[in-house]
Amino acid sequence: MPELVTRIKYIILTAVISSFFCGQIKAQINTEQVLRVGQNSLYLEDYVLSIQYFNQVIAAKPYLAQPYFYRAIAKLSLDDYLGAEADASLAIEKNPFITNAYEVRGVARQNLGRHREAIEDYTTALEQLPESKGILFNKALAEEEIKDYEASEKSYAELLRIYPRYDNGYVGRARLRLATGDTIAAVDDINKALELNKNAVNAYIMRADIAIKSSGDYKSALADMDEAIKLQPQYAGFFINRAFLRYNLDDYFGAMADYDYAIQLEPLNATALFNRGLLRAEVHDNNKAIDDFSKVLQLDTDNYHALYNRALLYKDIADYRSSITDLDRVIEAYPGFAGAYFVRSEAKRLMGDTGSAEKDYRKSMALSKLPVADDASDESVAKGTETPETQQDVANRFTSLLTIDNNATVKEEYSTAGIKGRVQDRNMAVEIEPMFTLSYYVTSTELKEAPYYIKEIDEINGTRMLRFIVMVTNREPQLTDEDAIAKHFASIEYYTSYISTHSPRAIDYFGRAMDYCTLHNYQAAINDLDKAIELTPDFVLAYLLRANARLKLAEVESMSHNKTNAGVPGLVKRTEQMVRTEVLDDINRVIELSPRMAFAYYNKGNLLVGAGDYTSAISAYTKAIELKPDLGEAFYNRGYLYLKLGNRDAGVTDLSKAGELGIVPSYNLLKRMTR
Repeated sequence: MPELVTRIKYIILTAVISSFFCGQIKAQINTEQVLRVGQNSLYLEDYVLSIQYFNQVIAAKPYLAQPYFYRAIAKLSLDDYLGAEADASLAIEKNPFITNAYEVRGVARQNLGRHREAIEDYTTALEQLPESKGILFNKALAEEEIKDYEASEKSYAELLRIYPRYDNGYVGRARLRLATGDTIAAVDDINKALELNKNAVNAYIMRADIAIKSSGDYKSALADMDEAIKLQPQYAGFFINRAFLRYNLDDYFGAMADYDYAIQLEPLNATALFNRGLLRAEVHDNNKAIDDFSKVLQLDTDNYHALYNRALLYKDIADYRSSITDLDRVIEAYPGFAGAYFVRSEAKRLMGDTGSAEKDYRKSMALSKLPVADDASDESVAKGTETPETQQDVANRFTSLLTIDNNATVKEEYSTAGIKGRVQDRNMAVEIEPMFTLSYYVTSTELKEAPYYIKEIDEINGTRMLRFIVMVTNREPQLTDEDAIAKHFASIEYYTSYISTHSPRAIDYFGRAMDYCTLHNYQAAINDLDKAIELTPDFVLAYLLRANARLKLAEVESMSHNKTNAGVPGLVKRTEQMVRTEVLDDINRVIELSPRMAFAYYNKGNLLVGAGDYTSAISAYTKAIELKPDLGEAFYNRGYLYLKLGNRDAGVTDLSKAGELGIVPSYNLLKRMTR
């Protein structure tokens, strides 16, 4: 029963937080206050923000165990199991008597599939908390996972001895009894759970499953599934299950309605899309079925089950070339799959390619005569079975995420609501964090109230020679205030008048360039920055701003260039290469003049990503991290590249750190890349 496993992490949170509040060590007043605010944020399920508070305490007093412990809970709530395990281990290292830290680490390890290690942690925790409901329950689940059924039975017996009215304990033991083949005892436990709690949703799900498998009683199963949906009407998986039941009761309309609603709840649910595709194919709604299988393939480019079914449908609508293209991929991956050769032979024959069709037909006949066991791996395409994930599989799965649109609006992106709760469940665009640039405006959030610090910016602001305060950001807000816009036009007029009547100074050209950039007049900004650099060749910020202005100008012009030069793509490519070279020259000059500016290396990494030089980009991000270990954007982008190259472990580690440092999309990508 998957729901039990996926929910184990929630069992401990409230109890752990409340029990630990009472025994915390007193620190100096400021540290204690920050820790308390972090605890409050954690209690209010504002997990990302709470991590930022715990980071502050850790930075001030790294020897304290509590902030690591609380941060582990926050990461656990964000499905960052590796990060939660690491923080719980640090808490234990600093204070081995924090019993709850063993529980948190056990839950993290259990969700990572490392059940034996989880059991060790639960056993240690039970030495101090022998009657903990959550620990006993999780331990029993872990023991069942490693097939130590006798130990699991003992754990459930102890749990239910202490808590005879704990309905979820009976549900868990029912799952164990199903695993050992004792269906009658399992049903008794499920009925007991429902007697104690009519809202025990997992009990309804399990009883429905038993009804199907033991007697094919779809009506009884449907009644239980209806109850589960009443209790959790926003869970797409239940509608998928009910669609299956309705299909088996010949209620095709009801099944289709359930698939539609499941997809409405979760537009990227591949199971719902695939099953709806099958149902649409069965009722001969072929074009819509093809659309569903195509969406599945957007989510998982190597879903050969969807690819094969789409090929069948392409053949049915006489799109033989598309059918053959899909079948070519299926056969390349499963060269012993007789059915694929047969369908391809039919498509080729209908296209008039009789010679090649005959070869495929003979191949399919030859393969079909082989023993089934010999072809089991090839037939897995029709069964949807899984094989261990290779480095290429990781890279392919990550690449498939890049095709999925972001469903977050601009308002959500910059609103406080976007960083609260289980942010990993929000669908976000999978793309690198943007370059840093100089700006008069930044977007403040609860996660980052103050802009990043750069020595040269602090120095130039200290001179008071500019009309506005310069800051660094990679999220420039859109300037919509008419009064603010008017101020920058007036500022440009001021600089123009001043420059015309005074000896030219680099700072004046730089100030006007900042105004031009604010108003998106990038060519004028570049012209002024050229003059500033000519007057002061070691003007670091001028090179940094010019690099960004050149990129922005290229972005603005790229669409018109693509349209104007659509017939000569080489010209567009050469233009892009020229801009990239100029920008790289500027960034390298920044690094030469200010070798400890982490943001310059970060921007260089982004530029190299655009050029497809991922190895060099990783090196640039690594240097940025070396210079500024709290640069979350660099961890995120490096993790992004590691995943793109198929290095899952390194990618997940970097994303975990990026999330810890406040890069919210990290948690969504972590969840989507964790199998």
